[in-house]
Amino acid sequence: MTLLKSSLESLPLIHQGKVRDIYDIDQRKMLIVTTDRLSAFDVIMGEPIPYKGEVLTRMANFWFDYFKDIPNHLTHENPEDYVLPDEIRQVKGRAIVVKKLIPIPIEAIVRGYIIGSGWKEYQLSQTICGIGLPEGLKQADRLPQVLFTPSNKAEQGQHDENITLDQCRKLIGDDLTQKVSDISIEIYSKAAALAKAKGIIIADTKFEFGLDSDNQVTLMDEVLTPDSSRFWPEESYQVGVSPPSFDKQYVRDWLESQTWNKKAPAPKLPKNVIDETSQKYIEVFFKITGKGLS
Repeated sequence: MTLLKSSLESLPLIHQGKVRDIYDIDQRKMLIVTTDRLSAFDVIMGEPIPYKGEVLTRMANFWFDYFKDIPNHLTHENPEDYVLPDEIRQVKGRAIVVKKLIPIPIEAIVRGYIIGSGWKEYQLSQTICGIGLPEGLKQADRLPQVLFTPSNKAEQGQHDENITLDQCRKLIGDDLTQKVSDISIEIYSKAAALAKAKGIIIADTKFEFGLDSDNQVTLMDEVLTPDSSRFWPEESYQVGVSPPSFDKQYVRDWLESQTWNKKAPAPKLPKNVIDETSQKYIEVFFKITGKGLS
């Protein structure tokens, strides 16, 4: 089944995000349902993308397991144990039970290649988030070194904004900035090596962290999914152009071709765009994990 919006009566809804619905369990735990919603240009599309929620959940869980030495928010409890029998179909394969954490109020963005907002800034000032870079880099070039370039967490409906390392230190402190930076670069570098061996380039990604009851930095939210990362097929990668990617770029490109002011409601997605986007999510999941969705 596809799921545009969950409706669990067994647990109180805490928050509904662009993709995830979060339900309260108790003082220590909550349940997160990853729907098949897709947002583009900060607008949620009216049509679900089949298998998207399952791909995001299973892919994040693959990486959580791969990086099991790094503390994360999973409790490894079965979400189906917390819902009514007739609600199991809403959580099966797409929900997780997690620890409640104190969120660290930044997006931990790691870049291995120059693209997106980083490329736009570089063209203006030869920097990314205030970090100076050599001249002569081209779009989609591999960066001389992996960069930690944080952004602040904007209110829902607003755009996150890139911040400098100094701004990050003022926001969360020197020690926490260093810890989050070190962990983020370590995860990205190891994941990029694994993906490259499977023909995938991870151009950039974002992580989120929280603090547990012992004040330990803990990885949370989603990790290295097509919604939080740029995955490029190595076979079609070339410097100087924006490479094709395994994510919702197909939807963005279609939307850009429409007469639309990028405000809700979004244009109705045609079936071919929905199917192609779904296939891209499934394909990158298979390429990286070696598993199907059965």
